[in-house]
Amino acid sequence: MERSQAKKRINKLKEVIAYHRHLYHVLDTQEISDAALDSLKHELKGLEDEYPALVTKDSPTQRVGGFALEKYTKVKHRERMLSMEDVFSQDEFAKWVDRLKKESGKSKIDFYLMTKIDGLAVSLIYEDGVLVQAATRGDGKIGEDVTQNVKTIESIPLKLRTPNARETKQLVKEFKSSQGLLDQLEGLSGRIEVRGEVYIPKKDFDKLNAKLKKKGEKTYANPRNLSAGSIRQLDPKIAAKRPLKFRAWHVSEVGQKTQSEAMAALQMIGFKIAEGTQSESIKDVRLAYDRMIRQRDKYAYWIDGLVARVDNIKLYKDLGVVGKTPRGLVAWKFPPEEATTKVEDVQWFVGRTGKLTPVAIVTAVFVAGTTVTHATLHNADEIRRLGVKIGDTVILTKAGDIIPKITKVMKKLRTGKEKAIRVPSTCPMCGSEVVQKKNAVDYTCSNKKCFSMERERILHAARAFAIDGIGSKTIERFIHLGLLTSPVDLFRLKIDDISGLEGFGEVSAKKIVKEVAGKKQIDLAHFLVALSIDHVGEGTADTLARHFGTLKKVMLASQSQLQDVKDIGEVVARSVYKYLQDSDNQKLIEDYLAQGIDITSRKTHKQIFNDQTFVLTGSLDKITRDQAKETIRDLGGKVSSSVSSKTNFVVVGADPGSKFEKAIDLGVKTLSEKEFLSKIREK
Repeated sequence: MERSQAKKRINKLKEVIAYHRHLYHVLDTQEISDAALDSLKHELKGLEDEYPALVTKDSPTQRVGGFALEKYTKVKHRERMLSMEDVFSQDEFAKWVDRLKKESGKSKIDFYLMTKIDGLAVSLIYEDGVLVQAATRGDGKIGEDVTQNVKTIESIPLKLRTPNARETKQLVKEFKSSQGLLDQLEGLSGRIEVRGEVYIPKKDFDKLNAKLKKKGEKTYANPRNLSAGSIRQLDPKIAAKRPLKFRAWHVSEVGQKTQSEAMAALQMIGFKIAEGTQSESIKDVRLAYDRMIRQRDKYAYWIDGLVARVDNIKLYKDLGVVGKTPRGLVAWKFPPEEATTKVEDVQWFVGRTGKLTPVAIVTAVFVAGTTVTHATLHNADEIRRLGVKIGDTVILTKAGDIIPKITKVMKKLRTGKEKAIRVPSTCPMCGSEVVQKKNAVDYTCSNKKCFSMERERILHAARAFAIDGIGSKTIERFIHLGLLTSPVDLFRLKIDDISGLEGFGEVSAKKIVKEVAGKKQIDLAHFLVALSIDHVGEGTADTLARHFGTLKKVMLASQSQLQDVKDIGEVVARSVYKYLQDSDNQKLIEDYLAQGIDITSRKTHKQIFNDQTFVLTGSLDKITRDQAKETIRDLGGKVSSSVSSKTNFVVVGADPGSKFEKAIDLGVKTLSEKEFLSKIREK
């Protein structure tokens, strides 16, 4: 075949393949078999291999191509990719509408309602109808270039589709569309930006997990994490193997007057869209919201709410932006995902302070992306409030999508065989009497030397001192053998004590003793954590250390002086004061000092991160995670374990987890380790 003939055939093949791609991936219909379509693609590939100069960016063969990237390049969004304000009730939604009316001076506002797809937001840039760039949201201003991976998604057109005369006529009839919009759609010239959500359909997610499980490989918790992780693969061939899909919800201004018109235009140029409808009243929105909840399981993809935006684009723009959220857009979130399950038993666990915590053992149930078999009941008061019994059918939710919690008992499903949950009269670990102090909610073990308390306190201290190589099982064994009776005994361990034990040789014994000996220097905050003072975690310990500076000053402080410290309330102040006045605890501190523990004082630094919240994710190379936390706190910042809209920065190391994806989703600013260290040096 001559070059001119090959060019004509290639163009015709691309046109036909694009037509069938649109039928299958956008219109959910099919005129030819998959095998026939694959055959056309195979012919196209053969011709392009013979005439490589005829390969274009919009060719179907370019969906997977090139080499794996070493890292992603940054992309500056021409228009910020903003996040959304959340509301959780009809009252909150109505207040939002009232604010819009007040801001705009209008008595009536029309809305466009869409499903809130639980996926990863991306921006697609087309030049003269051809896809040239794809980027993640990032911090809203700067994202990451993921063009090669996005090209592997069949439901994203490499070249925009030109609407036919019948379609444009329908657009004019339904929306009274402007000639400018029609001209833009007909020519598809210039720059067009499309934004939407990359996701994995439920059925494909389930199939993939079943396949991985069969192979004995790790399965994924939820489709969103898999979608985000797939798009951020450096090798596009890996992304190509994932069943990714795309639905659009925004197109840059091409002459449309309403969001409804924009969504229709998106369908005409080749995109599946987030399912939606127009609405004229709060009542209609409520009906749509309730209908969406009822039909939630029928959607092919995961949704976590309803998106309502002002339909009139000029009014939407005039309303402006507050912070990172546009005034004219809101997400009415669904209630926390819930499921019913059965309480099979209740076990009581003893912590380092002696507190007994009831944990319900429930029939395995899938909630908010994970399989749950345990749920906290907090304390005896919570059991009484719920009226829960063993054998009850209960409603279980994941508070903040993290901690499984029982919220309601389905009492009408009782059979009469349910059993009351009773607080044990004796400790489940040591058999000592369980007591409840006056005006206290919690029950505690009366034995201060309870094995469980000893184990947890020693393990807690080992973590505070950053001692590696000594886990729960080793500590438990050393306690049984009498080598450990308190956390201080960690620093009394000798090689001869360990080397003669089964499973331990001289080499491993030397390693443990050397590791412990190298951790005798500790800052004040971590030492306070190591003491296992009730209500004192890392944050509170750091607050105390920054305020008082030395251990001596903390120990000499009165309860009122402790309570005067910012963020230290009456309960915490009383707990700290009571602990430090106890003679046994004073002896413990003296023993630490006698073993040569060097407690470094808190240095005063300029509070450049005053009240800013940081979250750390992934492995850091130049600095340890503990050092990063300490630096942030030294400079007046706070460290949180979870990402929220109130987070200021997420520091991202190698192999970050879901916290990084959540930061992207919420528009929280992310910092690489290099950027984080530079930020500190600059200040």
